[in-house]
Amino acid sequence: MKDKVDSSRPPDKTMTPLTQSPAWQALQAHRSTLSKQPVYDLFRQDAQRFEQFSLHFDDLLVDFSKQPVTRETLALLLTLARQQDMENWITRLFHGARVNNTEDRAALHIALRSKEPVMLEGENVTLKVNAVLDQMAAFTDKIRSGDHKGYDGQPITDIVNIGIGGSDLGPCMVTEALKPYQSSGIRPHFVSNIDGTQLYETLQPLNPATTLFVIASKTFTTQETLTNAHSARNWFLAQGAQEQDIARHFVAVSTNRAAVAHFGIDPGNMFEFWDWVGGRYSLWSAIGLPIALAIGMDHFRALLAGANAMDQHFLNTPLEKNIPVMLGLIAVWQINFLGVTSHAVLPYDQYLHRFPAYLQQLEMESNGKRIDRNGNAVDYATGTAVWGEPGTNGQHAFYQLLHQGTASISADFLAPCQSQHPIGNHHPLLLANCFAQTQALMCGKNEQEVRHELESSSVSAALREKLIPHKIHPGNHPVTTMLFRKLDPATLGMLIALYEHKVFVQSVIWNINPFDQWGVELGKQLAGKILPELEHDQFTAAYDGSTNGLINFYKRYR
Repeated sequence: MKDKVDSSRPPDKTMTPLTQSPAWQALQAHRSTLSKQPVYDLFRQDAQRFEQFSLHFDDLLVDFSKQPVTRETLALLLTLARQQDMENWITRLFHGARVNNTEDRAALHIALRSKEPVMLEGENVTLKVNAVLDQMAAFTDKIRSGDHKGYDGQPITDIVNIGIGGSDLGPCMVTEALKPYQSSGIRPHFVSNIDGTQLYETLQPLNPATTLFVIASKTFTTQETLTNAHSARNWFLAQGAQEQDIARHFVAVSTNRAAVAHFGIDPGNMFEFWDWVGGRYSLWSAIGLPIALAIGMDHFRALLAGANAMDQHFLNTPLEKNIPVMLGLIAVWQINFLGVTSHAVLPYDQYLHRFPAYLQQLEMESNGKRIDRNGNAVDYATGTAVWGEPGTNGQHAFYQLLHQGTASISADFLAPCQSQHPIGNHHPLLLANCFAQTQALMCGKNEQEVRHELESSSVSAALREKLIPHKIHPGNHPVTTMLFRKLDPATLGMLIALYEHKVFVQSVIWNINPFDQWGVELGKQLAGKILPELEHDQFTAAYDGSTNGLINFYKRYR
């Protein structure tokens, strides 16, 4: 057995079992032969390439025909998946195995949207899930109907969710994505940043008598969330409310009943979730309460149903036709064999403007690991930087780098066939841009095409020769396109679950745990030590030179 590597040191050049394995080595050899063949040539060789390299599920089309893959590539990737025991890992995930090995927990977010019993160590956890969903439904109905009144008898008009990380990104993204399904009488707001500016700007226009606060913290000890929550409480009381009014205007999503009650929240308005629900996988749980309040419980259940449909596809579909599996394997191909270090998520739907930020946490917090499940340092990349903006805005910002930069970047394009708001020819123009960008990234523009284009213009011969190298686009960038009928709750649920499972597939290949996040904790610990330093005026020399200098500069100018 391979000796464990000192985790405080960077990985050395020793090859791990994965990179020494036959499946990995075969992909390395295949890469060198495929690199000589541009993707657009593959279309010329195979008139059926689009049909062969795209998959359908319900009204979702996933087209990966513009990826630099052949049938042999996919066969080798599937061999790698089977070598890494992919089907067994999927089964274990769905059956409550402790796949989160560093915290000795299951990762059963699939139970939050399951229509069938899900067992965890002999207990049907869907009974608990359904009980919380029923509690959410009853509370949501009271708020949305106006039966639940504020302290002066007016109905609630504004919901302020206070959380951070998974307690903010998921609910915020979904409420933005499903804005067409929101009740006009309820306005959702989200506060996550400990920077007081966000809380101040959120509260400024609100009426405390018609505002409901949702405090989302599993332990009810998260520093950023509790700091914001207490400041919101102080604002509420300073505006004329009384202590007893807190119970009507604050609810909690937590497991710490004593801390919730001490804050002044009615324990009957505490919504529970469980340690087998990771933060970035929690929007399906009571963490989704602001979603339900904004769009109604029927639409929230449709969101869950869409995710469950993708769960069943992931669990029951053969690997070669399994959309999350294929996207996960193609991502491994991009990252580990093609040198991709950055992945752009480009939704051509303004309602999905927070989707890239949501996926940023999902992918980078899950798979940003340097130690495998056996405690050994890895010698391969385990993820990319994930980022993006909606089209067409991004086209006038960073697409230049995608087309002609030197970085190796992959991209997912997402677009609905139907607009929520069909104004004039806006939507055809939007989709024309989407399709054109995917074509341009694949095909590029070679010297011959540039020369012909310039020769047909009035540009002088001398200027033409200067311009030619600047106008060449290399193309051959790895692109996947996802089209769906319309961005409704079920479709959004399906898309989110697709990316959740894609991340899990990658983790299985890389033999890492995607359900812990120890890297998040170090900064929090150090902040706790530094905070007392900022509460007095004496200069410090207790830290490294840079940190001392920053603290002392702050003290000089605060």
